[in-house]
Amino acid sequence: MKWTDEHRELRRTVARFVETEINPNVDEWEDAGRFPAHELFGKLGELGLLGITKPEEYGGMGLDFSYSLVMAEELGAAHCGAVPMAIGVQTDMATPALARFGSDELKKEFLAPTVAGEKVVALGVSEPHAGSDVANIKTTAVKDGDDYLINGTKMWMTNGLQADWICLLAKTGGDDGQTNRHNDKSLIVVPADLPGISRSEPLNKLGMRASDTAQVFFDNVRVPQRYRIGEEGLGFMYQMLQFQEERLWGAASALKGLENIISETIDYTRERTTFGKPILDNQVVHFRLAELQTEIEALRAMVYSACEVHIGGGDATRLASMCKLKAGRLSREVADSCLQYWGGQGYMWESRIARAFRDQRLMSIGGGADEVMLAIICKHMGILPK
Repeated sequence: MKWTDEHRELRRTVARFVETEINPNVDEWEDAGRFPAHELFGKLGELGLLGITKPEEYGGMGLDFSYSLVMAEELGAAHCGAVPMAIGVQTDMATPALARFGSDELKKEFLAPTVAGEKVVALGVSEPHAGSDVANIKTTAVKDGDDYLINGTKMWMTNGLQADWICLLAKTGGDDGQTNRHNDKSLIVVPADLPGISRSEPLNKLGMRASDTAQVFFDNVRVPQRYRIGEEGLGFMYQMLQFQEERLWGAASALKGLENIISETIDYTRERTTFGKPILDNQVVHFRLAELQTEIEALRAMVYSACEVHIGGGDATRLASMCKLKAGRLSREVADSCLQYWGGQGYMWESRIARAFRDQRLMSIGGGADEVMLAIICKHMGILPK
């Protein structure tokens, strides 16, 4: 990647925001089980950070995805994974399809206030029986006059309790079993305060504790058909396009966090003495840390390479899937290896390394599990049919 002065200034802006607005509050938010999304997103919106790639006419900066990548990487310096993830949903997971395929009316009503930080968005794709198997969702949107009637449930919804609207994937092609399951779904903007919508209590998760996550139920929820994003039946394709940026964003957001884990582990093992010398002086320890840092640099190079393909108009599906796979597995490896060197202190719930150990585990599950990434890669290798 060739970084410009604009990239570098954006990097400094995000780094300052993390240092002043996120990290001082992380412990409080983790204990509370949520962070104040409207308040924090309002501050991000004032800086223009929620619409980096969004069209200028809707309050965005109109920049390419490399700038989003810079923001994702710097957000990785946060002292938790939950808040960066929630921000990523707002910027690069639940809004790309609306920005690209939505009507002008829909973008004015929902995209513009989301970019400004006035509205919080959630992505409604996963269901209790259909996580990574997106084509197998059961939530339906049946036409009734000029409206859709939506019935079903969505699971593991980040920002689910604070969202003002949901980018919802639902079946609009009937239930006769004759339609192609990749061409019978649509993405629909669903205001979260409509009659018939109910939400569970916050889900009690292993990690990402500061992010409110919920199951959301839809019981004859009436939504105007004009709230559909793009063409009917193309929702699966639109969501697959959103997934590419989500996966690249997720991989980029892991980089700084992994580097910080290693840096903090170096500091700790340099001070902690066992058997007459610092733990860091053991060759098995400092060689392992060097090896892990090398792996992070390799991941960074692949993320940047995938971004270049993406912003150049190429198909980055293969590389994005590889980035997501590698980021998930490396996150687990770094957190586990470093926690071992912290010993009992690393096993304490309140320690930063323990939080990273819990938070990073999601990388191999959310946004498409490792096994899904492997299947996509195999298809691009010609091993499996596309």
